[in-house]
Amino acid sequence: MKRMSTSIHEWEPQAPFFDLPVAPSSGAGVIVRDLDGIGIASVLARRGQYEAFAAKCRQHFDVELASGPRRSCGERIAFIATGPRAWWVTCENAANVLADDLVQAFGDCAAISDQSDGQAVLRVSGPKVRDALCKLLPIDLHPRAFAVNDVAVTVASHIGATLWRLQDEPNGEAAFEIAVYRSLAGSFRTALSNAAAEFGFGRVASVGSAVIDARNASVPERNDRSEQRMVCR
Repeated sequence: MKRMSTSIHEWEPQAPFFDLPVAPSSGAGVIVRDLDGIGIASVLARRGQYEAFAAKCRQHFDVELASGPRRSCGERIAFIATGPRAWWVTCENAANVLADDLVQAFGDCAAISDQSDGQAVLRVSGPKVRDALCKLLPIDLHPRAFAVNDVAVTVASHIGATLWRLQDEPNGEAAFEIAVYRSLAGSFRTALSNAAAEFGFGRVASVGSAVIDARNASVPERNDRSEQRMVCR
């Protein structure tokens, strides 16, 4: 019997969107950035504890929770409303430590579960980002209908997804973040790349806190996976 050889590299962990193509040299209509390493936790305020929960948000994170399906932001943290008294909480570079910090901050006010390894988050922007997303999402993304910090729990090409709108880029282009189950990241990546193909589609790399064009050979591409503790007030 012939033995199969398996390289140890085949078992190394990979970012959920590791195979995204590099952005074209010019005219890319849709730019994406993989937020591998982002901390994400599901948070549900316990019955009768919403006021205490909201007070702890202000005390520890300087966040005033918005009503309805909205994103409420602090310095490094965001509370993304996904249902009645339910949120995704995100913090960049805080994978697998965010949930522990939230437990310390909220105590018995909330039920908290780490989702950092279960969700994949992609940042999407560019001059044609709405044109591409409208092929996948059954919602109106016009600025009048979907404002900055609005949130939608929806589907993207039949894949369950949570979408929220960020502040516009400095050049005025819209920016969004989309979270899908990590096991479906490959299917979502294919659907998005097909939808954006006609506009030019590709990724940029992050170096530290700055985002650069991955084509720039003078700056090496790397993925900073260092975990940072969230600073509570």
